[in-house]
Amino acid sequence: MATRRQVVVDYGLCEANAICMGINADVFHLDDDDNLHILQPELTPETENDVLEAVRRCPRQALSIVEEGG
Repeated sequence: MATRRQVVVDYGLCEANAICMGINADVFHLDDDDNLHILQPELTPETENDVLEAVRRCPRQALSIVEEGG
């Protein structure tokens, strides 16, 4: 079974800065109530670079990558 990598958010740390949404709005969405939603949690070849950039640039370090399966 292949290992899947997903982006997750720690809502206790997230301040809804929307930097991640600015990097890739197809993966990250901030709603009108400032709640972050991860629309495409699984990393794909198309989203991986943007997601890694969002993890690096999150001011509160609320985003992380987890591996599942294997």
